[in-house]
Parts: sequence; structure tokens; C-alpha cells
Amino acid sequence: MTGVDGSPGATADGGPLLLGVRHHGPGSARAVRAALDSARPRTVLIEGPPEADPLVPLAADEEMRPPVALLAHAVDEPGRSAFWPLAEFSPEWVAIRWALEHGVPARFIDLPAAHTLAWQGEDPASRQDGTGEAEPGPSVDGRGDGAGPTGAAGPGADGGPEDTVRVDPVAVLARTAGYDDPERWWEDVVEHRGAGTADALAPFAVLEEAMGALREAFGTGGRERDLVREAYMRLQVRAARREFGRDVAVVCGAWHVPALRRRTSVAADRALLKGLPKVRTDMTWVPWTHRRLSRASGYGAGIDSPGWYGHLFAAPDRPVERWLTRVAGLLREEGRIVSSAHVIEAVRLAGTLAALRGRPLPGLSETTDAVRAVMCEGSDVPLALVHDRLVVGDVLGEVPASAPAVPLQRDLARLQKRLRLKPEPQERELELDLRRETDAGRSRLLHRLRLLGIGWGEPVVSRGSTGTFRETWRLRWDPELAVRVAEAGVWGTTVLGAATAKAEAEAVAAQALAEVTALAERCLRAELSDALPVVMRVLADRAALDADVGHLAQALPALVRALRYGDVRGTDTRALAEVATGLAERVFVGLPPACAALDAEAAEEMRRHIDAVHGAVGLLAEGAVGARGGLRGRWCSVLRVLSGRDSVPGVIRGRAVRLLLDDGELAQEDAARLMGLVLSPGTAPADAAAWIEGFVGGGSGGGMLLVHDERLLGLVDAWLTGVPADAFTDVLPLLRRTFSAYEPGVRRTLGELVRRGPGARGGAAATGSGPSGFAVERDAGRADAVLPVLRLLLGADEAAGNGATGLVGVAR
Repeated sequence: MTGVDGSPGATADGGPLLLGVRHHGPGSARAVRAALDSARPRTVLIEGPPEADPLVPLAADEEMRPPVALLAHAVDEPGRSAFWPLAEFSPEWVAIRWALEHGVPARFIDLPAAHTLAWQGEDPASRQDGTGEAEPGPSVDGRGDGAGPTGAAGPGADGGPEDTVRVDPVAVLARTAGYDDPERWWEDVVEHRGAGTADALAPFAVLEEAMGALREAFGTGGRERDLVREAYMRLQVRAARREFGRDVAVVCGAWHVPALRRRTSVAADRALLKGLPKVRTDMTWVPWTHRRLSRASGYGAGIDSPGWYGHLFAAPDRPVERWLTRVAGLLREEGRIVSSAHVIEAVRLAGTLAALRGRPLPGLSETTDAVRAVMCEGSDVPLALVHDRLVVGDVLGEVPASAPAVPLQRDLARLQKRLRLKPEPQERELELDLRRETDAGRSRLLHRLRLLGIGWGEPVVSRGSTGTFRETWRLRWDPELAVRVAEAGVWGTTVLGAATAKAEAEAVAAQALAEVTALAERCLRAELSDALPVVMRVLADRAALDADVGHLAQALPALVRALRYGDVRGTDTRALAEVATGLAERVFVGLPPACAALDAEAAEEMRRHIDAVHGAVGLLAEGAVGARGGLRGRWCSVLRVLSGRDSVPGVIRGRAVRLLLDDGELAQEDAARLMGLVLSPGTAPADAAAWIEGFVGGGSGGGMLLVHDERLLGLVDAWLTGVPADAFTDVLPLLRRTFSAYEPGVRRTLGELVRRGPGARGGAAATGSGPSGFAVERDAGRADAVLPVLRLLLGADEAAGNGATGLVGVAR
């Protein structure tokens, strides 16, 4: 066996010490530490981007806590990025820490990130989710195919066009050894290998021999770009040996060890590197998570159980007993009855299963089976919790404040600290009261980040108050957000400045009026007062040029919501109110002609627009140009016009009548008269069914209206029974859609009322009895039964004779 410079051997004969590892493997990490303690090299070379060499000393900082990742991104295109994750049990991290503790230089020797990111740009198909996450390849070195960066389609990242057929070295070795599970084979031969063996280098010699046989049989294993990476690494090893002599240790993926041993010329290696594309690159440390180390998250780390691997690396002794004790503690916290006897029995069962399966020690599969049988009583539900919380875990790393960062990241960190809003990997809900200064600041920050595309928080419907001074957010910090922050850095150096600049740019680039109104709402929520004038100017221009009533109606509700949020945040919204009122006036004028001669689909869309405008008009402030009453009056006039025009589709006419009825602008008798006219024999059944859908459909509470107004229900019933047989099948789907939206209790009550028939409903008054639950006269006895509870709620007993008694009297 010959070294990169032709010298024979690996250690005793003067060749470089090549430590082939599986990335994120605790067994490999322990073996690397033992080998370095034994060999005491003068320098440690590690597979990774050489641009990270200046960042190595930060690994000794007290504030640095893995898991962390090296993040590289193109300066001119921050979205083009790549990660190199490191956990506490990663062999590279152990090598870095060993070098810092012993005062030994540690350097990265993989292909520079400048080339890797340039390669990624040439192969956009490899970019899976904006950060270029790649699918996992062979897991012998844990990052897919051989320590390639997450997110890079360059050397070592899968997804390139040449990576059509890949070889998984661990799977091949496992099959050769008679295993059907590569992970179980790796645990048996590496993770469960006893510590303190006489020769610390023996495991690496055996693994190197196995990888040599595989490389001889499979070549590059479907990763031709590995040849370029390995050529660069050989050049770096030669340079280190010229500087430090023969005491050089190299920590790299085991797949690459045979290539680094191969005898090649300097000229041949340099020829492979000639003409590589290159981009200007920045690099820093960012926090990472155990969950992002798992395959389930989309990153091919080669490990499904980072929490379990972390436990194996950290446990000083008796790892199975300690693991099952942690599982018992978690289950107790969740309210399950788990005693020490359960732990003892689970340990015994795990050991028995390992013996039956011929394994040296219980692995994750044995402990999982033991937990399911003993602690979970055969149920997979609590077992899923154990897998999520412990086997994978939510550990979030930390990086020191001295780590390089874009100015926007530093401003964000400052705001997070001031607002006591710590990034956490676990999903949690945050309730905000905008009347409090701190909560208002948190809301501003989250809205500004969302506008910048940094999705740390997602607004959700509050389970409590629905007032405009309340907000509920669902927060979860993912490591990829560091890339989003870097991308947003092109807009400014502070969160406020960047959000303002991006809002102005989006307003100018917006094509549709609704986009601008939505942006105005977001600007008010984020309190971007400097961006609002630009947005309002663009909004006024777009509104003046847009003659489509549907677009105007779609834009109005967002403006009105923005006014409400402006009020609660104390923002000056007079300009916005003027635009909103002007927009409403244009809708009033253009809506009647726009509703004529519409097909069924267009009519349904216009009905939704009318509902939105109706709600918006009701919320417009009285301080707008034109009093609230004037706007409401003109809107009611528009609805009356729509309700009476035969050229308007039935669904719109019916909705207009319903809105007038709900607002008290139309008497019950008039609504019944209009319904009677529509449901007369002279109206086409399809048009009548559409009118009914508009009047009582669309989730508007029409079912309860029919329940409590049996006259309207009788009209619908009489019309439906008179529909000709040939037309019934045409109107049935529309009616089914209308009535299926009602709640089950409403449908049941309507069915009961219809079952009794029109005679029972119409004869109620004559016979002196009403339908079930409805009496002709008020039952004073039943009403008095409520009074004690009502007095208690109103405090009438403590304040007898005051206004509370009057309220009780009103209630009576």
C-alpha cells in the first residue's frame, strides 16, 4: 500500500495517518479520538471546505455548543448555499476539538466551497428546497456520498446528472456479512465495539481494506465528481507533509481513503482541477438541530436516530440501562405509569433479544422492542413520542456572538434578545396582546420577518379573543432560516430597513391591485411607516387604472383590515381610509352592470366578492371621506338594485335579499314576498334553486333562518315539491350543496319540520299549539328558573336595588 507521495505504509513506515470514518458516527468519533491520542500528529487535516480554516478557533469558545454547521453562501446570490453539519458525536468535531486542546493546527482539505457552490449553480436540479438539499447517497460517511455538503450539487452532493447509479458501501458490506439491515451491521461492528483495544489504529486498517475492495469493484460508485475532490485532497495532504513532515493525520470519509492512498502525480491531480467554476463565497457557523440530522427531515445525514447516537457517544457506561431510564422519565412526564420494575424488565428483555438475534449488545431495535412491550403495553402511540423526543430529539446548537455574520443577522439577534424571543427548534404557540409594548414589538418583528421571507413565525387563528389587539403565532426556528436571513441581507443591514426596502420594491413590481392592497395591510401590521407612502401611491395609481369590478372588490377587504390594524397600533391611516372609501364608491357604481349575464361559475365568484364587500363596508371607519351611514346607505341601494334585476343571476339576487334582511333594511314580509315571486311556477327551476342557494347557502346561517321562520321554509318546501320531474335532477346537485353545508342539528330540525308537513306548521296558531320546542305563549315558569343563575352572574344579590335588578327585569 502506497501513500499519496509514493511512500509505503500508513503509519509505521512514514505514510500519512488516514482515519476513514462514517460522518456522525459515535463509534468513529471515539475511534478517532483514541487514534489521535495514540499517534499524536503534528497537524490534523479534516474533510471540509478550506474557507472555514479561520473559523476553527471558534470551536473552542465556551458559547459554542453542537450541533452546529458550517454555512457557505455565494456573496452575490445568498440563496445558493451549502451546509456542513457537525454534531458532538461527529468524528470531524472530535478531531477539531482534539487539535485545539493539544495546540495542533487543524485544517480543512476538501474542495473549496467556492467551486462547490459554482457547481451547484450549474446544476439547479439538485437544489431541492431553496438551500439545495440533496437526497442521501451511500451512508458510509454519513453525508450521503462522501462528506459532500448539504445543499451542494458539486463534489460529494447527490443529484448531479452523473449520479444515476450509486453504490452504498455500508449496504454492500452488510449484505456480504449476511445482514439485511446496514444500520444494524454498522452498530454491531463499529458502535458496539469494545473500548480500550490494544491497537487504536486497527479499526481504520480493517475499514480501509474493505473500502479498497469496494473501490476496486465499483470505482467511483456513480460519483465521478469525487475524482476532483480527491485530487484536491491529495494536493493538500502533500502540502501539509512538506510543512509538518510525516506526522500528519487525515480524518475523511472511509470511501475516500483508497483514493488518498493511490499513487498519482501532482500534474495529474492539478489537471483534474483545471478550469473549475468559481464564485465569491462567505462562510460562518450557524446553529443546527438533531432533527435536521435525520433523514426524515430531508437532509441525507445517513443517520435516522441522532438522539440515540448522541446518547451512545455521551454515555460513560451501561448505555442500555441509561437509555431506558431516560425513556421511563419521558413517559412519566406524559402521565404514563412506569416504575423502576418496568426499567429492569425492559433491560432484561433487550438483552435477551440481542442474544437471540446474535448481536454483541442490544441496539436501537432491541431497546425499541423492549420499550414497546414493557413500557407501552404493545402500543405504538407512546412509542412514537419516544422516537420523536429521544431517538431523534430537538437539540438546538449554539454559536458564539463572535462568529461572522451578515449585519442583518446581528440586528435580528439583538432584537431577539431585547424582545426575549429566543429561537427554539420545538414548535410552540405565542399569544400576543398588542396593547403591551413588548408584545407589540414581537408582532412587528415577526411581521417584518415574514415580509422578508423568513418564516420563523406563522400567524394562526387564536383560540381565545378574536379582537384586533390579539395575535397568535406558531413559532419554530429551522437552521435553513440562516440562509433566508443571508438572502434578505441584500435589502438592508437592519430588519426594519430591509423590510421597508423590500416592501417598496414589491409594491412597484406588483401586477394586480389585490397584491398592492395585501401589501399595504402587511406594511401596517409590520409598522413600516416609511414604506407606506410608496405603497399608497402605487395603490392609488393601480386603483385608478383598474376598471375590473372584481379586482376592486377583491382589494377592498384587505384595505379595511389594514385600517383596523392601523387603529389598534396607533398608525395614521387617513390616506388609506381615503383610498378605501374611493375604492368602495367605484365598486358601488360598477357592480350592477358587472353582475349582468354571468355564467354559473362567474356568478358564484361574484357572490363571494359581494360578501367580502358587504363585510368591508360595515367595518369602514366613520372618519373616512363620507360618513359610515352614507356608505352603508349607498351600499344598501346597490343591493336593492341587484335584488330586483332579472338579468342578474339568481345566486346574486338571493344573496342581496339575504344581506338586506340581515341588516334590517328589508322587512321579513318583503323577503317572503320576493322569495314567493322567485319560487313561482313562471321561474325556471335552475334559476330558483340558485336564488335559494344565494339566500340560505354559503355558510351564512341560512339553516337557522329557515328553522325559525317557517313561512320561508314553507315556501321552499312548496316550491320543491312542485318542481317537474324532468327538471328535478338538474336542480338536485345545487340544492344538495346548499343544504349539506348546514350543521347536523340544523338539518335534523329542518327534516322534522318538513316531516310534519305544511298543515302542522300552518295550523299552529289556530290550534293553540306550536311545533316541538316552540310555544304560542311565553312559559313564565321556565323563564323564572333562569333568574337565580342570572342574578349570580350579574351580581344582583350583592347590589340589590341597583341597576343589576333592572337588567334582570329586562332579561325576564
